[in-house]
Amino acid sequence: MRAIRHRSRSIPALAALAAAAVAAPVLLTATPASAHPREGRLAKELVEEVTARGAYRHLAKFQQIADANGGNRAAGTPGHAASAAYVHDTLKKAGYEVSYQDFDLYEAHTKTERTTVLAGLDGAPRELPTAAFTFTRSTPAGGLVAPLALARVDESPGCTADDYASGTFTGKIALVKRGSCTFVEKQRAAAAAGALGVIVYNHSGTTPVRGGFSSPDEGIIPSAGVSLADGEALAAAAAKGEVKVRLDLDQEHVKKTTRNVIAETRGGRADRVVTVGSHLDSVPAGPGINDNGSGSAGLLEVALKLADEGANKKGKGPANKVRFAWWSAEELGLLGSEHYVAQLSEQQRKDIALYLNFDMIASPNPVQFVYDGDDSDKTGEGAGPAGSAQIEALINGFLDKKHKPHEGSDFDGRSDYGPFIANGIPAGGTFTGAEGIKTAEQAERYGGTAGAPYDPNYHGAGDTLKNVDLKAFDTNLDVIAHAVGTYAQDLSSLGK
Repeated sequence: MRAIRHRSRSIPALAALAAAAVAAPVLLTATPASAHPREGRLAKELVEEVTARGAYRHLAKFQQIADANGGNRAAGTPGHAASAAYVHDTLKKAGYEVSYQDFDLYEAHTKTERTTVLAGLDGAPRELPTAAFTFTRSTPAGGLVAPLALARVDESPGCTADDYASGTFTGKIALVKRGSCTFVEKQRAAAAAGALGVIVYNHSGTTPVRGGFSSPDEGIIPSAGVSLADGEALAAAAAKGEVKVRLDLDQEHVKKTTRNVIAETRGGRADRVVTVGSHLDSVPAGPGINDNGSGSAGLLEVALKLADEGANKKGKGPANKVRFAWWSAEELGLLGSEHYVAQLSEQQRKDIALYLNFDMIASPNPVQFVYDGDDSDKTGEGAGPAGSAQIEALINGFLDKKHKPHEGSDFDGRSDYGPFIANGIPAGGTFTGAEGIKTAEQAERYGGTAGAPYDPNYHGAGDTLKNVDLKAFDTNLDVIAHAVGTYAQDLSSLGK
C-alpha cells in the first residue's frame, strides 16, 4: 500500500491457527437479504480448500526472493522481476492464460538537496535541512537564487490560484504550507502564478516534508520540503521584509521497465469478467511480506485452488471469466493498475463486472477493514460506483456468518482499486491496516495493542515473514475465496 500510506506470529503458529481462535465481540452490519447471492458450491469448496498453510509457501518464496536480491522486491529491480516470474510460471503450469504487461517507470536519484537562506532571516546565512521532491525538476547549476513569496495559509494552503496574490510570485520561490491537496496541485498553482520554484513546509513534526510526483513529467518547477519550524520562521521573516534563498536541487531520473502479471481462466463469459488484484512490488526499504506479499500470495493460492476445481478445463470452468492481476509499481503511485486500465478499450472496461482488491491482509496488529462501498461511514471520498455497496455487503455478510468482527474503510485512493473506481467499475476488498494507530476500542474487539500501529513494520526492513499475523491472513484468504467463488458463478447481486 502506497503512503499518503505488537505482536508477530512465528512460523510454528501456523499449525495452531484453529486452536488460536478466540471469541471476540462481533461488529454486525445489517444488510438486506437481496445483497447476498445464494452461496454456491464453488464458493463453499474454495473456502474449504484455501488455507493459510498453503498460501504461506508463497510468502516464504517472496521472502527468499527478497533475501537473494538486496532485501527487497521493488518495481524495476531483480527482486520484483523474480517475483513476477514465480507468479507467472506457477499459474502457467496450472493452465491459466498468463501474460506479462510491460511498462516504463522512472527512478529518482537525488545528488543535491539544499536550501540556503542568504538574507532576511536573523543572523548569518544558514543552510536548512531540505528534502528534494521525488521527480522534481533540478535547479540550474549553482542553484536558484530568488526572494520568497508566501502562499496564503487557509484550510487548503497553496492549492488554488487565489492563494497566490496576483503578480507577486513572478520570478520568486513560493513558500507553501503542507496540507489538503496534493503536492502536484500545489506545484501547478505556484507555477501558474509565475513562481520559479516551490518550498513546502511541514504541518507537523520536526522533519522536512518528503513529497513527490508520480513521474518526471509532473515535475514542472524545482520543488522541495522543509520542516514546520523552518517554514514558520521563513514565513514570519518574509511577512516583515524580503527573504532571499538559494534552492539547489540536482536529481537524476533513470528510466526502467517493469511488468504486471495477468492471468485469466480459459473459460467463462468474456463480457462478465471478475477481476481480482493485488500489488506485487515492495518498497525499496524491505521485502514487503505483508505489504503486499500477503495479498499477492492470497490471490495466487485462490487461483491455484480455482484451477483444481476445473476452471481451465473445457466444459468445467465457471460461468464468468475470472482475471487475476499482480500489479507492479503500486508503491510509486498505482502505476501498474493505472497503466492497465488506461490500455483498456471502452468495451473492455464495460466487460469488467467488478474489481476486488487485497492489499496488506496479514498485519501484525490487525484490524479487519472492509472497503466502504456504500459510504455508510460518511467519511472521506464517498461511495464507490454502483455495485460497490453490494460487494461490501457480500464480504460483511460472509464475515458475520463466520463471527469475525469487521469495520469499514474509506476508498481513500491509496491502493489499486483507484483506477477502476475512476472508470466507473464497482470495487471492494479488505485490508488489515498500515501505519494507522489501533484504538482502545479496536484492541478490545480484535485483540492486539492499543496505541500501536496496525503494522509497525510498514514500509520498513521489518516487513518480513516473521512479522505477519497468520490468523488475520487466514480470515482474509477465506474472504477472497468466497468472493471469487461467488462472483465466478453469480453476479445477480450486482444486477448483472
